[in-house]
Amino acid sequence: MTIKVNLDRVLLDRKMSLTQLADRVGITMANLSILKTGKARAVRFSTLDLLCKELDCQPADILVYEPEDEIKLAAE
Repeated sequence: MTIKVNLDRVLLDRKMSLTQLADRVGITMANLSILKTGKARAVRFSTLDLLCKELDCQPADILVYEPEDEIKLAAE
């Protein structure tokens, strides 16, 4: 997948745990963990909206597009 999830970095910058975020936005820890690890196949705009409001960030702070070529070069 070429979409990288930077939720860990944003949480670290905000000094917030995944558990705190889950409690504040009403999303289960399991679903946040799936998103955080990059295993999510889709993200609802409503979920992204809740996360951005609570973390005071933009969607691009959480989700970043990385072209396939850059991923291959980083692996080499």
